[in-house]
Amino acid sequence: MNTIQLRTEVPGPVSRQWLERRRQALPTGLARSTDVVIAWAEGAHVRDVDGNDLLDFAGGIGMLNAGHRPPAVVEALKKQLDQYLHVCTLVATIPPYVELAELLNSLAPGNFPKKTLLANSGSEAVENAVNIARYYTRRPAVVCFEGAYHGRTLLTLSLTSKYGLFKKGFGPFCPDIYRLEAPYPYRRPACMDQEEYIDYCCRRLEEQLVAQVDPAAVAAIIIEPVQGEGGFIPMPTRFLQRLRELATAHGIVLIFDEIQCGAGRTGKFFACEHSGVIPDMICMAKSIGSGLPISAVVGKAEIMDSPHPGGVGGTYGGSPLACVAALETIRQIASPTFLQRAQQIGAHLQQTLSTWKNRYRIIGDVRGLGAMQLIEFVRDGDPLKPDPEITLSIIRDAVAHGLLLIRAGLYSSCIRLLPPLVISDDQLHEGLAVLEAAIARAEKQHDK
Repeated sequence: MNTIQLRTEVPGPVSRQWLERRRQALPTGLARSTDVVIAWAEGAHVRDVDGNDLLDFAGGIGMLNAGHRPPAVVEALKKQLDQYLHVCTLVATIPPYVELAELLNSLAPGNFPKKTLLANSGSEAVENAVNIARYYTRRPAVVCFEGAYHGRTLLTLSLTSKYGLFKKGFGPFCPDIYRLEAPYPYRRPACMDQEEYIDYCCRRLEEQLVAQVDPAAVAAIIIEPVQGEGGFIPMPTRFLQRLRELATAHGIVLIFDEIQCGAGRTGKFFACEHSGVIPDMICMAKSIGSGLPISAVVGKAEIMDSPHPGGVGGTYGGSPLACVAALETIRQIASPTFLQRAQQIGAHLQQTLSTWKNRYRIIGDVRGLGAMQLIEFVRDGDPLKPDPEITLSIIRDAVAHGLLLIRAGLYSSCIRLLPPLVISDDQLHEGLAVLEAAIARAEKQHDK
């Protein structure tokens, strides 16, 4: 029996009432990808307030790798509720914080001592990582990349790309931020093959570290091993290797933002494990807590220890509830069985989407790493003609037929696929069938 069971249109009458209440109570700037109003969720299955059963391929924008309400996480939360809700690690020590830090230190790549600082959100993790890198190096500048998304606080918004959607009207931004070109193989110059393009990107990187900023002034280089909001673009291994070489040569702290691409999404616990490039610090959030607000910075002990006592921390960082949720989530995700399943899902997605690319002219590219896959839509098969309108129409069509989706990409012309990695084969096939039908209808409409 299919998971998707539609008893009303989406949104139904009860959902429309809630959407109107949302319109009146919440700011307009807090946009939404769908008109679904959730009443219940488990695994990859969600039910709205009208009783419609749907499949979730958005995964809370990468927060639900272990699925909605993992049983072990729910049990850990119930147990913690009977003990204590808050202490603050700046006041006293809570064992779950220490246990979680030990676990993350053991999982992070690199044959050197590590330490972990916990916070509440991805933005906070990035803020802490940059602040610690600046303290450690006594330097002001930070290098980031085009297509990056690092958050919405002042510092992280300054680091974030995609100006019109995220940054317009919110300036001025932080100084000493230098945004360099990032590889985007799909839109490489036609005269270059893949390897020539990577060579070009590495040369441009070196040139920009002369033309834009002196490496001796750079505290940190921050990059997503697989860009998330920027369009699920895996950074080429040779590019990451060159970053590592330059950072080492100039005493720069190399930070990998694995907030969306980490926690098993790519088939390894950390996406950087695919390249073998080891950063000095890693930022994590989203799926490590199965929906609980928690983030982490794991880094070399000597770097993490550099701020003075009291220089880092916050009231809610490392909440007991979030810590026990993260402990159970990470134990599940880091298991060989879970990672193998992520690889299987990724292989199926890659194979299916590649078939679609050959079948539908409106699909310009399919890409990603592991179970972090994306479809980019273009006009006339031209990489230089992204089509955000047809992308939005496909999402609306798919949602109306029971599938939650969300856009991505510099031009908002992509659909990202982030299904919970506990999804069954039947549910995966069912969701993909809904998406393909929506793409087929969009192409037929486009041809009229």
